[in-house]
Parts: sequence; C-alpha cells; structure tokens
Amino acid sequence: MTALDNLFAKVRAENRAALIAYIPAGFPSQAGCAKVIQAFVEAGVDAIEIGFPYSDPVMDGPTIQAAAVTALENGTGSAEVMAALKTATDTGVAAVVMTYWNPIERYGVNEFAQAIAANGGSGVITPDLTIEESAGWLIATKNSSISPIYVVAPSTSDARLPKVTSACGGFVYAASLMGVTGARNSVSSGAADLVARIRKTTDLPIAVGLGVSTREQAKGVAAYADGVIVGSAFIKALQDAPNEDAGLAAVSSLARELAKGVREGR
Repeated sequence: MTALDNLFAKVRAENRAALIAYIPAGFPSQAGCAKVIQAFVEAGVDAIEIGFPYSDPVMDGPTIQAAAVTALENGTGSAEVMAALKTATDTGVAAVVMTYWNPIERYGVNEFAQAIAANGGSGVITPDLTIEESAGWLIATKNSSISPIYVVAPSTSDARLPKVTSACGGFVYAASLMGVTGARNSVSSGAADLVARIRKTTDLPIAVGLGVSTREQAKGVAAYADGVIVGSAFIKALQDAPNEDAGLAAVSSLARELAKGVREGR
C-alpha cells in the first residue's frame, strides 16, 4: 500500500474526491517550487503531482510548456525532480511524478523506479508510454512497490480500455478531452462518459485531468470522479503574478477554492 492508496481509501470513506495539484519541479524557481508545494499542502490539496520538465511535451499545452522552459532554464534535471518529490512527501501528502518516457530511459528504468520509492513517491504518470512497450517498466515499478499510472483518452476503444486499466496502479488518469493540458471555460462533457466506461473495467480510483480551473468545475468533476487534477490554472496564477510572493498568494487562494469544490461534489 502506498500513500496514494491510503489517500484514496480515506477520501472514499469521506465520500468525496481528492484534489491533486500539479507543479513542475524547478518552477517558478527551485526554492519557489518548494514554497508552492507547501502552499498546496496548507490550502488543503490532497496529493501532489511533480512534473519532470521536458523539452518536447506532447501532452502539455502552452502554459505548462512555458513553465517547463523556465524550469529547464533554472537547471532542473532528475536530481531536482527527486528533491521536489521528497519535499512533497516530507509534508505527509501522497505524491507522484509525471514524466515522459525519455527521462526515465536516460536515468535507467530500474534506477528511476527505485529513486521514486526512495524519495517517498507513490507512483509515476507516463503519458507517452504504451502498454505494448511497458514490460520492463511494469517489472521495475512492481519491484520498487510504486504504481504505474497510465493516461486514458476519450478515443481509447472499449477493446483496449481493460488492457490499459489492468496495468494501472494507484489510479487511472482520465484525460477529459482529446487535446493538450490547459485551463478552460468548461470541462468536456465527455469526461463523465469516459469515467463511466473506465469503471466497467477496473475498481481503481479514477482521476480526471485537463481543463479544471475553478471551484465549480472541480465540484462538477468530483460528482463522478475519485480525483480532480489541476495544473495549468496553478501555473497561470504564478505566471500572471507580478512577483513570486503574489503568485504564491494566488496559488493558495485558488487551492482553497478548489479544495472546497471537491468537497462539495457529492
């Protein structure tokens, strides 16, 4: 059992969804990232997703891409990602890393899984890793007792869906729409349908990402999902702020509102 498993058991007992907040390691700065993590925890975020900044992020929209560029310019690499992960887990919250496959392969598949576990991480989200290419990764995550978390898109066929969900651990990441990350005026109406389809194939918790940016949106998604993932809205709050302190205040305020939303969904 990981901290993530324990978290979902807790929120299920409380009949609510979990709020999962995303921040790239090294953004807005190395020290600033640690402050954002602390702000998340103090504002009521249930779990934290640490992004591994990457130069060619196929799933990420312009907001997160810009943050990744900043993080890379700040010298963020694997050591800084693991340090941010440990900062999060040291607070007592469940935390995972989101990364594309290339950094894992460069680090060493087994070594990466072991490093996640050593820094208290519960799992890794791998948006560009297919089930067909996952044999070595699944062995590594099992040996390190961390969860392999896959992304399911609305386009995933009914035949393929159980193949993906059966390999997942921790939770299934349901992408609310076909497209990249980014705050939107509304969450795709297809998200609830996708969650319903996933539930037919697994008992794992299902967390919905892509598009959530307001309390009302979080409330709406929390009505049918086990987790609500928010990333771009937090990053935009930091990018739009005149300075880091103002950005942290904006992040704290948004996190508190979103935390209320996930508790109002049912």
